[in-house]
Parts: sequence; C-alpha cells; structure tokens
Amino acid sequence: MSRWTTILAASAAAFFMLAVAPATRAQADRRIRVETDLVSVPATVLDSTGKPIADLPESAFKLDENGVEQKIARFETQTNRPLELALMVDSSMSTTMEMKFENEAAARFIKLVVHPGDLLGVFEFSDDVTELSAGFSSNVSKLQSATERISPGGGTSLYDAIVLGAGELEKLPEQRRRVIVLVTDAGETTSRSSYEMARRSAIQSEALLYTILIRPVKNENGRNTAGEHAIETIMESTGGAVYYADAMNQLDAMFQQISRELRTQYLLSYYPVPKDKPGTYCRIELDVSGGPYTLHYRQGYLATGTQGEE
Repeated sequence: MSRWTTILAASAAAFFMLAVAPATRAQADRRIRVETDLVSVPATVLDSTGKPIADLPESAFKLDENGVEQKIARFETQTNRPLELALMVDSSMSTTMEMKFENEAAARFIKLVVHPGDLLGVFEFSDDVTELSAGFSSNVSKLQSATERISPGGGTSLYDAIVLGAGELEKLPEQRRRVIVLVTDAGETTSRSSYEMARRSAIQSEALLYTILIRPVKNENGRNTAGEHAIETIMESTGGAVYYADAMNQLDAMFQQISRELRTQYLLSYYPVPKDKPGTYCRIELDVSGGPYTLHYRQGYLATGTQGEE
C-alpha cells in the first residue's frame, strides 16, 4: 500500500505543477511587462545660490506627462547610488591653447567624483572619438593617467561623441545612474552622426548630460551658437545641466558643481497613464513647491513596449 500511495502522491504533485506552471509563467511575464513600463526621472533641486537641496518630501513634487498629472510610484534620494560616467573631452584645435589646464581640471574632477563602486571612462574627441582609459574603471590613478593622453586634433565630432558615450554606458550594468560629461566649445564639424541621432542615443541610454561649454568669446560673433543650442536642446531631453565657461580657469568650479549635483539627487518613478505608442516622444514636466528652486531633470523619453499593455 505504501508503494501505491507514493506513486499516487507523485502523480498528483506532477499534475499540480503542470496546472500551475502556465499561470506562474504568465504572472512572471506580466510582472516583467509592467516593470518595463516604469519611467524613472532623476532630478536635482537647487536653491537660489545653486546649492543642491537634499531633504524635500515626496509631497513637494508634482509630475506630469504630456500635460497629464502622474501618480508617483517610487520616490527616493540617490545621494550614494553608484554612478556610471563617460567623460568626453574636446581635443579639437579650437581648444588647444589651454589644453594642459583642461587636462589637469579633468584629472581633478575624476578624483572628486569617483567613489568606490562608481565606473568612469575617459574619452577624447576631435576628428574621431577615442577611448583613453581602456574601459570603465573606479581606479582613480589609472583614470587620471588617461587624461594625460588627451592630445590636439583637427575637427570636432561632437555628435559622434554623444552617440558613442551613450552606447558605451548602455553596455554597463543597470540600476546605476548614467552620466555623460562633455567639455567642449560645441564647434561641431566632423561627425558622421546627425543631431537627431545624438539626441535619440542620449535619450535611449537614459544618461544625464552635463556639459561645460567653453566660450572663447562672450559675444555671439565668432561662437558656434548653433552647436550651443543643439547641446542645450539635448540636455533638456535627458536632464543634467549646461555651464558656460568664459575662461579655462572656471573649469574647476564647474566640475565641483557637477559633482555636488550628482551626489544630491532624487529619483521619481511612475507608470505612465495613458501610455503612448512605442517610439513616441513623451514630455515630462516636474514642479517643486516650497521655494524659488531651479530644477535639473529628464524632460522626456521614448515610449517602449506595446500600447495598452498591463
């Protein structure tokens, strides 16, 4: 009797597993689909002096997508969440007058911003885009040594730099904050990529774009204002900020400001309602109550998945 009891029990268990497995897989698939709908919005809040504010409650934030208010599903501060950074330094002929200072400022920024667990890659761009650090690393000395290899070039492949930086960040582990830091005069001349390719690549990677724009002259005459406008527009889509340097000796202060912002951020996430068709650009608006604040945040994204999934 015990033998038949064992056989019957095993058969019943197998039947139960077969009956439940499809439902379990369906539930898992549904969870995966729902999770991919989650839109994350990293945000920095600055007071009137430019100092990041780190202690605002969720109730201070109001978030809209395409004019429709959204329910915040997750809210957290990200002061210590690991970073993935692509540091892209313009080495074109237009910046060679003070290349040594630029290199030294980049090396100091690396020491300032890279914490244990972070990953940073060093790139230069002129006619082409070159990775100098042989991969992303948290080894500060190795990364600083890479900045010493920045050397003068001819053209400025600005859009190529954004496309390559975004692509390299996408290869790294998820659940980190992705950041592209550009140091450039925005004098785009030699890219194979278009402006739209650069913009979409940056949005797709979900990387914040921080840019230090070196302006050789304050007057618009003689500056690449079209390139400056392109950078500003991409930044508005991805989040981040643009800082304007009228002299190379301003780089250190601007690098320090970027580091402070990256270490004092909020992350707001929501499930968009209604959900747009895949590939649609969705505009995000974020407001904060309680003071005359300046906000840096991701202002849009490209919808993914299938319209109407739950």
